[in-house]
Amino acid sequence: MTRFRLGFVLLSVLLVAVLVGCRRTAGGKASLPQEDLRAKQMLQGIWLNDAEGDVSFMAKGDTIFYPDSTSQPVRFAIYGDTLVLSAAGESKYPIVKQAPHLFVFKNQNGDVVKLVKSEDPDDRYAFEERRPVALNQNRLIKRDTVVTLGGEKYHSYTQVNPTTYKVVKSSYNDDGVAVDNVYHDNIVHVSVFNGARKVYSGDFRKQAFVRLVPADYLSQSVLSDITFTRIDASGLHYAATLCIPDSPSSFVIELLISPAGRLTMRVADN
Repeated sequence: MTRFRLGFVLLSVLLVAVLVGCRRTAGGKASLPQEDLRAKQMLQGIWLNDAEGDVSFMAKGDTIFYPDSTSQPVRFAIYGDTLVLSAAGESKYPIVKQAPHLFVFKNQNGDVVKLVKSEDPDDRYAFEERRPVALNQNRLIKRDTVVTLGGEKYHSYTQVNPTTYKVVKSSYNDDGVAVDNVYHDNIVHVSVFNGARKVYSGDFRKQAFVRLVPADYLSQSVLSDITFTRIDASGLHYAATLCIPDSPSSFVIELLISPAGRLTMRVADN
């Protein structure tokens, strides 16, 4: 009788362990998001905004392409009833309805966007040979200025050099979908001479202002220009302008180069 009870208890414990293990395994699998490949396949093609008839995007493979030249392609996936876009960050959009020729979702404002699949083969031309274009000045700018202080002549020289350094600005397109726009930053050279004596010479990148400009603003801004503003007893004054492209927002840093060549910086007064 004792052996029977002991065997029964051991068997019971074993069965419970097996059941718990199965539940954990099943639970683990259920917790992992499974991509809806059928829904992804239905999204392949060119889609138009039903209200205006404009091309909204093209889904090809794992990537969504936009017709405007500044918006970067973005990786996408569909999990359940959610469209997930993965760019600089991850954006999720609830899917209201999806069919082979219809795609309805909510944008970041909660507005319902209705898209219909294009049947016009000419719509593909909106995406051919289109690469994101940087909307910076994209040109070399040189300035020479001669000023006088205390009977001494100072020669100020500035040069804006366009670069291939990318600045990514996150925004929303007309459908309320998050997109990443790419621009190119500048390096600005500043030199000051007193006759043949070099007072100061240096290259400025936007990172030079990291202690003066908020990090979130600096990451999306371009060092647009550095211009000479005035000279006084303290030295030569310059204005360094950092701008977020296609935005009225700007940040101005005042640079001061003393006659001895010492550089100081501060946020300019409004």
